[in-house]
Amino acid sequence: MKTNRAVRTPGGLSVRLDVRALTVVVLLLAAALAAGVVLIGTGDFPIPAADVLRTLAGEGDAGQEFIVNELRLPRVLVGLLVGASLGLGGALFQSISRNPLGSPDVLGLGQGATAGALVVIVLFSGTANQVAAGALVGGLVTGFAIYVLAWKRGVHGYRLVLVGIGVSAIVTAVNGYLLTKSDIVDAARAVVWMTGSLNGRDWAQVWPLLGLCAVLVPLVLANARGLRMMEMGDDVSYALGVRVERVRLLLMVAAVLLTASATAAAGPVGFVALTAPQLARRLTRSPGPNLLPSLCMGAALLVTADWASQRIFGADQLPVGVVTGVLGGVYLLWLLVTERRAGRI
Repeated sequence: MKTNRAVRTPGGLSVRLDVRALTVVVLLLAAALAAGVVLIGTGDFPIPAADVLRTLAGEGDAGQEFIVNELRLPRVLVGLLVGASLGLGGALFQSISRNPLGSPDVLGLGQGATAGALVVIVLFSGTANQVAAGALVGGLVTGFAIYVLAWKRGVHGYRLVLVGIGVSAIVTAVNGYLLTKSDIVDAARAVVWMTGSLNGRDWAQVWPLLGLCAVLVPLVLANARGLRMMEMGDDVSYALGVRVERVRLLLMVAAVLLTASATAAAGPVGFVALTAPQLARRLTRSPGPNLLPSLCMGAALLVTADWASQRIFGADQLPVGVVTGVLGGVYLLWLLVTERRAGRI
């Protein structure tokens, strides 16, 4: 059965359409939105899904309007945007490095964003907005350092991963030092932030992240063709007219911004960026970066993990970062065993 079809527009433009990948995107998007509706209805005051949909359409009563639109909807939107940003950022890094381990979790971008947040918390006792800004700056500085240190007539796969692992170890040590120098109140606040959580998220976190995604996602998708060609090697890409280093730098900046902004909004939620692109690729069975499927998979994973963190453990609600960390750790072990058996590591 063919999964690729050529679609011709009236203007004569021919577009190759991967039917399976498109189906996966639609199903993942539907799953993410359905999980979001269920999550909105979950809590101390449960609301049936039908009432949630009516309230979102503006037909709920005053109590439901307040609970849905002011308390729960912003949290779900932050979860969807953070998961989408991490999934897309992870797909970009894995494609650029041509390595399934080349994700922000392994490269140290999450640790860099954490360092920026810890500096603001420990040294300046900053507000929530200042902590988010510190995390964003920390992620950008870490991404810039990795790119510069990995540069040698270009940035290539395993060099990027190895440099990222080294930077991650250094930044992790710095984070530990900052925690030892903080007082008990700041240390407790920092540890809560470092866990990764969607608790207390409101519209103040939604709008900046939504605006950034509205700019970066179309920019990334516009360069998807060049990214796919780059997976065949730099020489082939140059021969096909791709400006390799320009595209690579542009997409790395976009990936760093997506990851850092997601970390600034929800803290370092682990392993979504690592697992979402790999799961999306296995569903689509398609080569290439699978950018849109990874984006939708990340959103679905994070919202589902947040629902699990609230419901599976009874009265003990866990931060979403704990759930993704456990599931992602299991997946990482499986991935390492698979890569080893395949002789790639």
